[in-house]
Amino acid sequence: MKNFKIVLTAILGLAIAGIATTASAQNTKQGFATAVRIEGNVTYSLGQGQPEYPLVAGKFLPPGAIIFTKDNGVADLVLGKTVDLPQAKWSPDRISPAPDAAVRGYVSYKPTADQNAIRLTPNSTLAIDKLTIVDTGADAVSDTELDLKKGKIFASVRKLSGASQYIVKLPNGVAGVRGTLFSISVDGAVACFESTGGGVILALTLTDGTSKTFVIAPGYIMDPATGQPANISPQLQRVLHDVFQALRTTYFQVVNYEFDHTTCFISPTSGH
Repeated sequence: MKNFKIVLTAILGLAIAGIATTASAQNTKQGFATAVRIEGNVTYSLGQGQPEYPLVAGKFLPPGAIIFTKDNGVADLVLGKTVDLPQAKWSPDRISPAPDAAVRGYVSYKPTADQNAIRLTPNSTLAIDKLTIVDTGADAVSDTELDLKKGKIFASVRKLSGASQYIVKLPNGVAGVRGTLFSISVDGAVACFESTGGGVILALTLTDGTSKTFVIAPGYIMDPATGQPANISPQLQRVLHDVFQALRTTYFQVVNYEFDHTTCFISPTSGH
């Protein structure tokens, strides 16, 4: 436990600026993990040792919840504020005003990529330890702490504000990111697909009891068995591309609009 605390302190000091004291004085809102796509057998509980229930798309999970994917289970979740249905639509089914509506009018709505989303692979267990959001007026400060107890996850983390943090705990370490698309396994294996925040900083307690910090840059993968980064193979690049493309387009934001019913009259004499 002492080593883990040292690792946690190191990763937070190197990768995460921490929650600013000015933000802590603001009104803090509890976030939720929203299940947006479920395949196969996936369950959840509301705490350690609590009963498990089937997880379905549209379910809001508060901090403290634990998600379990079975042999054939896959779960996609959006982290943050509660989101509205519909979700998990693969093709646009609504229209909304274009950015230049005066020119083009209405267009098919495109899914947003501005979201924090995760995918649990089969035979994974993930606990949501902390998920808070502080609206400061000028920005949103978020504090996300996930605990990967088993298996592997893919995570799409948007560019965070300077006072925000996003960490993934492991049995023998912790990883910190901001603005990164990456995958991480319970043994500490990490693949960084792309990043605007410096990649993935991973601190691990090794088998000899020592602690070591790794920085995995975009385009690299790190195997904790060797401790050496390597280039992501073209085959894995394609897999990561497909997964993160799905995660970044998994949620359709609900758009409210009204049609313009303005009536135009043309003069039969002047043509105006």
